[in-house]
Amino acid sequence: MDKLLISGGNALSGEVRISGSKNSSLPILAGTLLVDGKAKVSNIPHLHDVTTMIELLGQMGVDVVVDDHMVLEVDPRGLKDCTAPYELVKTMRASILVLGPLVARFGEAIVSLPGGCAIGSRPVDLHLKGLEAMGANINVANGYIHATVKGRLKGAHLMLDTVTVTGTENLMMAASLANGRTIIENAAREPEIVDLANFINAMGGNVQGAGSDTLVIEGVERLQSCEHTVIADRIETGTFLVAGAITSGLVKCRNTDPRMLDTTLIKLEEAGANISTGADWIEIDMRNRRPRAVNIRTMPHPGFPTDMQAQFMALNTIAEGTSTITETIFENRFMHVSELARMGADIHVEGNTAVVRGVESLTAAPVMATDLRASASLVIAALVAKGETLVDRIYHIDRGYECIEEKLQSLGAKIHRIPSKRGS
Repeated sequence: MDKLLISGGNALSGEVRISGSKNSSLPILAGTLLVDGKAKVSNIPHLHDVTTMIELLGQMGVDVVVDDHMVLEVDPRGLKDCTAPYELVKTMRASILVLGPLVARFGEAIVSLPGGCAIGSRPVDLHLKGLEAMGANINVANGYIHATVKGRLKGAHLMLDTVTVTGTENLMMAASLANGRTIIENAAREPEIVDLANFINAMGGNVQGAGSDTLVIEGVERLQSCEHTVIADRIETGTFLVAGAITSGLVKCRNTDPRMLDTTLIKLEEAGANISTGADWIEIDMRNRRPRAVNIRTMPHPGFPTDMQAQFMALNTIAEGTSTITETIFENRFMHVSELARMGADIHVEGNTAVVRGVESLTAAPVMATDLRASASLVIAALVAKGETLVDRIYHIDRGYECIEEKLQSLGAKIHRIPSKRGS
């Protein structure tokens, strides 16, 4: 497995281009199954998870053409198999997003129960209950979900017991081709939900209320060819801003949208950063100051994103003062704590709260990534640690960050990839 070798101590400085959103690209690629024609999608990031989704679509018989700029043209009209096999689904939880589109468009879906990061229980019960309310027959056996419907799904009034991003996305896509009106209450409000709604509407769908907790979807008989550009990745943006903050640097993120990062920017300002923004850029200037400790409590959007929790924990490890970080979304999302402790961090965990006492400096150590955002926190910590840190199992980071070492190198970081030996 590839590793990253990072020599800490350099203040990051410069500009970095932010890639398209991973968390938008995956549902939109699944959503191309809905189109009766071709969908052209641009600003797709070149990531392992995206490659897996393309492979999944191709295995079903979907025609996917990718150009040199990662612009995808997808034509699902030749679909031959409505199966999402365990071999692919186990590596990426977002594969569950093909469930709703397959049932709505082709009347059948056979989808393996999902895998992905081991950051806690993320059951698909709400997906299945919603599809059943829309008229689908659901059978779960031998590790697979088998969903069928005769004719079209029908509109329904759905009340989600808990806020679920993938559940909202799956049901919104299914409802777009249902017969009648579907109302989804307690819907997720993330910018990626809005992006998916805009994609469906570009195909001739009728989704209203995206960005609020109530979605109203008027089903249509068919969705037509369209072109769509994926939004910027707000988590990648936040990660590079935190990297600038922890190194007391000056970093400008381009091709991004400040409106999607309100809570992240507020917390960075609390940490002592000077933030400047434009229509499509954000700049952070720490003015060679040590960050101040900030308290974090993760919440569904528009609250503080769980996907930024690990990065802010890394920032707090060397900040001035003591902070508390409370994780309310996933119960196993503190797996990076033990690895940060290997680098000298002072962190004490009680239940779903971590108390972080800032130390003067971290020291390099061999560490191991346990999930996507945890791996980002280790890279961020390594940027300020004394000595050379070796980050193992970085296939996690490749799932969500495009060319991370090249981008950090462009900002002055001493980081390079050590390829795995053949056969290891």
